[in-house]
Amino acid sequence: MGGPASFRPKPGSIPESPGVYRFRDAGGRVIYVGKAKSLRQRLNSYFADFAGLHPRTQTMLTTAADVDWTVVGTEVEALQLEYSWIKEYDPRFNVKYRDDKSYPYLAVTMGEEFPRVQVLRGAKRKGTRYFGPYSHAWAIRETVDLLLRVFPIRSCSAGVFRRAAQIDRPCLLGYIDKCSAPCVSRITAEEHRALADDFCDFMAGNTGRFTKRLEREMRQAAAEQEYERAARLRDDVQALQRAMEKQAVVLADNTDCDVVALVEDPLEAAVQVFYVRAGRIKGQRGWVVDKVEDAGPGELVEQFLLQMYGEATPEALPREVLVPALPPDAEAVAELLSEHRRARVEIRVPQRGDKKALMETVERNAREALNQHKLKRASDLTARSKALQEVADALGLDQAPLRIECYDVSHTQGTNVVASMVVFEDGLARKSEYRRFSVNSTEGDVASIYEVISRRFKRYLEERSATGELDTEVGPGPGGGAAELGAGIGMTGFGAAVDAGARTITDTDAEPGIDPETGRPRKFAYPPNLVVVDGGPAQAAAAQRALDELGVDDVAVCGLAKRLEEVWLPGEDLPAILPRSSEALYLLQRVRDEAHRFAITYHRSKRSKSVKESALDEVPGLGPARRQALIKHFGSVKRLREATAAQICEVPGIGPATAETIVSALKGENP
Repeated sequence: MGGPASFRPKPGSIPESPGVYRFRDAGGRVIYVGKAKSLRQRLNSYFADFAGLHPRTQTMLTTAADVDWTVVGTEVEALQLEYSWIKEYDPRFNVKYRDDKSYPYLAVTMGEEFPRVQVLRGAKRKGTRYFGPYSHAWAIRETVDLLLRVFPIRSCSAGVFRRAAQIDRPCLLGYIDKCSAPCVSRITAEEHRALADDFCDFMAGNTGRFTKRLEREMRQAAAEQEYERAARLRDDVQALQRAMEKQAVVLADNTDCDVVALVEDPLEAAVQVFYVRAGRIKGQRGWVVDKVEDAGPGELVEQFLLQMYGEATPEALPREVLVPALPPDAEAVAELLSEHRRARVEIRVPQRGDKKALMETVERNAREALNQHKLKRASDLTARSKALQEVADALGLDQAPLRIECYDVSHTQGTNVVASMVVFEDGLARKSEYRRFSVNSTEGDVASIYEVISRRFKRYLEERSATGELDTEVGPGPGGGAAELGAGIGMTGFGAAVDAGARTITDTDAEPGIDPETGRPRKFAYPPNLVVVDGGPAQAAAAQRALDELGVDDVAVCGLAKRLEEVWLPGEDLPAILPRSSEALYLLQRVRDEAHRFAITYHRSKRSKSVKESALDEVPGLGPARRQALIKHFGSVKRLREATAAQICEVPGIGPATAETIVSALKGENP
């Protein structure tokens, strides 16, 4: 593949009109669908600065081999076409929301001759009205049990209904007046359907007319001295009131809205929705999404609204949708939903009052849902064991890799090169074992990986030798001998380097990996079962070469390439591609992304420090040591600018002439 430059459209060939575009891979499969107000502006952003793009966008572009587009008239048409194409092609780099669990619904099968009320899960069926979803099935059954007093519609299965019709005898619910028994023709199909319509109206929030009607009939029965009927109607009113009490009142009676909250991390996002009808929470539902594309909160909200309401019935759409962030094309999304509902739909972010408070409650639910989801995948013993075993099977290891180390390199155009090492033990992050490296090599990522792996395992062999676990001292390796290793280890956060020959431990009873003098674990005493490097076959080969030259033959190596999430083994011509839904790939992605995050954090701090010192680069007579001494003494270049020559002379190594030169150079700059 030639990369993004090989299929970049010719300048001026992209129209400035609204439209929808598709990226395809070498096999012609659609891998990403997007929309834009201006196709030219949006597509040019992909090809203008590849290095500045999000890593996931870079992955999509390196996977793609072609791009095409379709011009439309309006932004609403672009939204409609984008949703249609995402549904048709199911592109792997588009956001796909999935339920974080199976939610129960209260369903009324209006498509049957005698509608039935029941609890349903899973895909929605045509001709059935749904209410909810609810957190627990028992909550639905309690509500239904109360409502069947007032709306005695059928709740039995098809087999029970047929059997009752054959023997001309209703079931128990028919005898206790919680079913109108259409199976034995106590009421007609039309009368039973009218009861089902009333049941659905009540569940939809039109509760007032039913309670008022029953209270009116109760007073009339009492006036006519039909006290038993009046008592029954009183109990029916109380049953309706108890059913309504089970639905919390959160907003004004006329409020009809869905409250959407979003919580995200670098890998996944969780969405929670509370359905509010007539001011009461009628149900809630949650989704979790893998962030396979570079999308902010607004883009995630837009994709969620399109997927959630794309196939919903018009009556399922509310008058108002409260969101944590407005979509980029909020007006177009609102217009599209309004067309679908056949009435106005507003999309807005609550700023104050009860709606803002409810949004915060929904957000807490979303955060808890994301934590539970990650805990289930990352901390569940079965899931972790499965992930580790799948990794072992995919890489051909003799046993599951209980300790995994991952390495990533970060730099800015070859400057301020750093690397990170993160550790996962038994599938969980071991942050106390994380390490950071300042890399000396400026020859690219491959050379940097070779250097970092060499330094890490030289240190491991040195510490093994110091505890007496090795029969021989660490011999000369690439880049110098063992004595040179101690002086030039150059790692941050490890304390002073140890000369390989300076310490000899003869106590063979000491616990492996424990320093007998301090009683604390040595920095690199524990080797990993698996080394993962962020990159493809070249990076994996460099890591393996470093291990081979050090004589380390009991550590497996693989590279995880972002392009297609391919797993590369050293010396193999073809990668191992794990199923996208596999626990093994999820574990390797978490390890790789954590290494990337840790490397980026260190790189930014180092780059920030170098920027502070850059103002002194052009001052004659100042080398790196004296520049660092000045920054350390004054704290910042800003304070150094405010200092006098006499104050600068207080810094060790700075004479009067040099101090005057520094003052002249900094005073001439624009602060």
